[in-house]
Amino acid sequence: MLPSFFDSVVALIIKTSTDLPPDVRAAMKHALHTEEDGTRAKQALNIISQNIDQAAEVEGAICQDTGMPTFEVKTPVGANQILLKKQIKEAIAEATKRGKLRPNSVDSLTGENSGNNLGPGTPVIHFEQWERDDIEVKLLLKGGGCENMNAQYSLPAELPHLGRADRTMEGVRKCILHAVWNAQGKGCAPGAIGVCVGGDRTSGYVAAKQQLFRSLDDLNPDSRLADLEAEIMRTVNTLGVGPMGFGGRISLIGCKVGAQNRLPASFFVSVAYDCWAYRRLGVTLDGTTGAIKEWIYRDPSVPTILMMDQAGFKRTGKEVALRAPIDDATIRSLKVGDVVLISGPAYTGRDAVHHHLASHSPPVDLNGGVIYHCGPVVAKQADGGWKVTAAGPTTSIREEPYQADIIGKYGIRVVMGKGGMGPKTLAGLKEHGAVYLNAIGGAAQFYARCIDRVEGVSLLEFGTPEAMWHLQLRDFPAIVTMDAHGNSLHQDLEQESAKRLAELATPALPAVAEEA
Repeated sequence: MLPSFFDSVVALIIKTSTDLPPDVRAAMKHALHTEEDGTRAKQALNIISQNIDQAAEVEGAICQDTGMPTFEVKTPVGANQILLKKQIKEAIAEATKRGKLRPNSVDSLTGENSGNNLGPGTPVIHFEQWERDDIEVKLLLKGGGCENMNAQYSLPAELPHLGRADRTMEGVRKCILHAVWNAQGKGCAPGAIGVCVGGDRTSGYVAAKQQLFRSLDDLNPDSRLADLEAEIMRTVNTLGVGPMGFGGRISLIGCKVGAQNRLPASFFVSVAYDCWAYRRLGVTLDGTTGAIKEWIYRDPSVPTILMMDQAGFKRTGKEVALRAPIDDATIRSLKVGDVVLISGPAYTGRDAVHHHLASHSPPVDLNGGVIYHCGPVVAKQADGGWKVTAAGPTTSIREEPYQADIIGKYGIRVVMGKGGMGPKTLAGLKEHGAVYLNAIGGAAQFYARCIDRVEGVSLLEFGTPEAMWHLQLRDFPAIVTMDAHGNSLHQDLEQESAKRLAELATPALPAVAEEA
């Protein structure tokens, strides 16, 4: 039965992970041309655009966080969904084995990584029957950083900088604006959002995520929701959050809103935030063979339009070269806004490593060193060594409870990730003489090319994403966004964008009737 189904799903997974669909490419290209030359926003989009092209060229993961695979499957009446589910899982394991997906399925009780992206709840598969003979399979790969920026509001509610959000379309608008503002650089802006008005807490989140399966250029069939989507896109990019939360003109590339009935006592607004690496594709399959009949969202016969006509990251001559280990004087000479090029040894450290270092000595000498918040995609080589195939930064704020203490304890000079960190880390940077560098979120292929080699690995028992990888960097570009003098670009831009958010609190949409 369906002899080609497995191969078709593997092809879908690989293409989704490595090549953005045309509507997302077009939106990102518009963003690239909208931001001003010479700005941090433009520089970030140059790197992102180069990364998109590089990923497609080598069929490598666009972002090292290949996310939680979510499948929406429509089948003819009578199709064996048990068998299809089994083959989808086998396809996920095969794509992971080929290095197209990072092992991301972790036992929530033990912290053990399954190694093949399979386990209870992974992947997510939703089946629906329809009165057609074909099978439709759609896939969304949504990473952890943007998943953490999902939001759910229970109206009426008081929202920071926006005031009261009532059970009206205006209240819904305020929730959406607040969610985009709150994501800042943590969700790898410019992002796209799916929204559900109504439902219960569970169905609202599911329906919000399903909105992300819509094309960016479609038109909502409900005129009221179409007006809301247009109003959001007309105003949200005045917030000034910008790419990576660096400030700029484009904070959002798409807003898709759906509605479900609700209980009289509940009014939820659920927001599913997705990053610029908006990985969503689909296929229509022959119902008897499982072979691909056509692609959804893309036409393989139409050549892909490259994002960049030339190399994305251009040196200006103002970059600061850093080589680890780094001394105190060099670190204190850096200031917010400096672009640095790091060479020498660096060590990855995510959640498990930081928790470990809080109570155990490090397996390497970190004095004067660089900690990179990154869970790379790695491939085992024939000689027993390792090669990094994707290596963008992860969201740093998760390490806020540990970071300042670890900096002081082990003499770390550079912490690198994305999205910035909080007041405890900022104080620790000032006290101990260290800086936070913001790398460009999702630029996994671009940064993999800045890693000369893997020199070793520690704490591999935590799983490949959470292990401490010993990397040798070469001219790895990043921006100083928190310096050793108490300055934080993230803090400043959050405050500035909050003022603009407050300016958008004025009602702009007609209210809907409240219940008696």
